[in-house]
Amino acid sequence: MSKKQKNIFVISVLVNVFLVVCLVIGYLRISSAHKELFYSEVQYKLVELDGLIEHQKKNDWSEPKLVTTQLSDVLNGIDAATNNGKHSGWLSKDDQMVMEHLDMALRQYPHDELYKFSVLTKSNKDEFEELQLKLKKVGFGMNMTISNDWKSFITKSEKLSSLIEVK
Repeated sequence: MSKKQKNIFVISVLVNVFLVVCLVIGYLRISSAHKELFYSEVQYKLVELDGLIEHQKKNDWSEPKLVTTQLSDVLNGIDAATNNGKHSGWLSKDDQMVMEHLDMALRQYPHDELYKFSVLTKSNKDEFEELQLKLKKVGFGMNMTISNDWKSFITKSEKLSSLIEVK
């Protein structure tokens, strides 16, 4: 091999290594963004739901729409994050199933829809209070340490959906 060919070969190898490094960094950034979407749109909103239920219990359910609106935010977050992860190929089939089961379980509770607010009965309020206990039991409660660990999030989501009886 001539000196010119060796130089071209070395440059080619360096360019390929650079491209591989760029791909790995890009993948890690996208993976981080997908996880952050689940944390911000699902996990933290479930924690906020726990806090709102607690607030309503202490205030004799003076503003129940806060709870139904927050549940709607959780459901919209599950839909957005799951669709994003599914269409990008980032979300595994198992994780997708966990999120779909959680969505189905939470949709049983009264939640707001476009141009329609839910009206809560005494039974609905009791069901939300039971949901709050389940949120705390799996680790989605206020004043609890919330981890940004994917496996932990999926495990908590799976436990929560299994605690909620699908009717």
